Amino acid sequence: MKRRSFVQGAAAAAALGTPLAALAQQTVTLKFHTFMAPQSNVWLTMHKPWMDKVEKDSGGRIKFEGYPAMQLGGTPVQLYDQARDGVVDVVWTLPGNTAGRFPRIEAFELPFMMNNAEATSKAYWEYVQTVAPDEFKETHVIALQVHGPGMFHSATKQVRSAADLKGMKVRGPTRQVTKLLGSLGAIPVGMPLPQIPDALSKGTIEGCVIPWEVVPSVKVHELTKFHSEFDSTGPALYTTTFVMAMNKAKYDGLAPDLKKVIDANSGMATSAWLGKTQQSNDAVGRKSAVDRGNSIVQISAAAREEFIKLSASVDDEWVADMNKRGFDGKKLLQTAKDLIAKHGKG
Repeated sequence: MKRRSFVQGAAAAAALGTPLAALAQQTVTLKFHTFMAPQSNVWLTMHKPWMDKVEKDSGGRIKFEGYPAMQLGGTPVQLYDQARDGVVDVVWTLPGNTAGRFPRIEAFELPFMMNNAEATSKAYWEYVQTVAPDEFKETHVIALQVHGPGMFHSATKQVRSAADLKGMKVRGPTRQVTKLLGSLGAIPVGMPLPQIPDALSKGTIEGCVIPWEVVPSVKVHELTKFHSEFDSTGPALYTTTFVMAMNKAKYDGLAPDLKKVIDANSGMATSAWLGKTQQSNDAVGRKSAVDRGNSIVQISAAAREEFIKLSASVDDEWVADMNKRGFDGKKLLQTAKDLIAKHGKG
């Protein structure tokens, strides 16, 4: 396999009239684009360290230009297509920003599926490789991960039960999470993360669901007063899936040894590291709310069971939707659950 790659590289170099030595010393600059803010934990503890490691592993022959906060233009919804079309080289984004476009991975965004981002990120990677290998076929996938437990943040009142959500306008990140909110009696409002501060400030929404770690970067600890979390021994309210993807042509055009560098910083291990790192920042986000004197409560086991019962229809609707699209929805859902349980034992 290695010999064939070398021969193919040599043949490509010859066809282009490029000396093999020049190909071996190829240097490339990759543009990395995301919606996360430059002061966010995700950018500082996940994206930048990943780029730094790739640069180091390549001996400086791969260099990155990092662009947080959509600095290269467009909206968060357009990020995946920017990588597909070669507008940028690498993106980190929410597939769920484009509702229904990547339906099979929504299994991981269904209610009460997980509570450990490292294990669930491993499960998500294996799930895509085994039962949804063409889900991101338009790009070269580097990593697939989820964030830590999602929870409630409210500007108007404490959420202790489903009754407290009735009629409350609450932001959700993806179509499955907005369905979850609707099943609990809230008025769901779908919007990308960067829009949350403005929406809370103007009263367009009264609350939102996000994990603790992202709270400081969108000032939710300043714009809300009440936070409701779940006991970590049980399943979390929800999580969101992310993809780090690279333009196919850019990846295919790399020298063989530089491809190996990208490959060594891709896959299940990288996905797990991203998930673990993101969840580990939950403590930092939580502290920001504690330091402001905000009210934090833990939702009771009985209330969680009520939430689970009320949201069961969301699973059923997703399975039916998958069946209509020609997939075996029940099998996909069970596969996701089995893989989360499998990797959670590790």
